[in-house]
Amino acid sequence: MLTLTVSGMTCAHCVRAVTAALKRVPGVTAVTEVSLDRGEAVIDGAPDLAVLVKALQDEGFEAHPRK
Repeated sequence: MLTLTVSGMTCAHCVRAVTAALKRVPGVTAVTEVSLDRGEAVIDGAPDLAVLVKALQDEGFEAHPRK
């Protein structure tokens, strides 16, 4: 399980866009949660972190691993 902090989400459409973008990344087996309130996404699987971040940047969001 990997948790990303995602900035730039402002509405339910953003949550759907983040979820869809993450699901397309190779190695993601499930997007278990995308929280607008907490500004984070929880992903299962073994994806490449750089590919996850790039997928979200391509959608207009910034992301980094939660510390």
